[in-house]
Amino acid sequence: MALFRSAKLAYSLARVNPVSVIVPVRNHWNKDFKPGKYPTTEEERLAAAKKYNMHPDDYQPYPDDGQGYGDYPKLPDVPVEMKDPLYPYDYPELKRNFNEPIHIEYNLMSEDRYGYSDTPRFTLKYQLLAFTGVMTGFFALYYFLEDYKSFMPVVPKQLPGEGKVHYTFESK
Repeated sequence: MALFRSAKLAYSLARVNPVSVIVPVRNHWNKDFKPGKYPTTEEERLAAAKKYNMHPDDYQPYPDDGQGYGDYPKLPDVPVEMKDPLYPYDYPELKRNFNEPIHIEYNLMSEDRYGYSDTPRFTLKYQLLAFTGVMTGFFALYYFLEDYKSFMPVVPKQLPGEGKVHYTFESK
């Protein structure tokens, strides 16, 4: 009943003033989060480096290939899990400092995701050889031991006095 009343109230408010419904939906974008245009001159490049708190020598934007990255800096592919855990970060739970630009693929590189910049412990060749060796070993065991079944032997019951009823649940 309360849900019906709240829906009725929302409908009546929307009929009276439709802006109250449209404004929260349309104004969800913060213009400060949007990157600027791709820097074409050296002055624009220096201004973008200052905007992202980076040294001008370290600042390099993504190529203008139509993806819409604009002047956002191209950062190294270092996942969060590879950062120093003992460094005194401003936000230690995120391993991030205040106003530090984050990678464009941060949602793929956060600490609960796959870190792809770490060198693997074993080479791909070693992994392939280990997988092939284990699978070949299991197949060989199956193939050569197929004839030797493992089961509990079953023999007929051995009761004293063949044909004699020793117990019954029927009444006489």
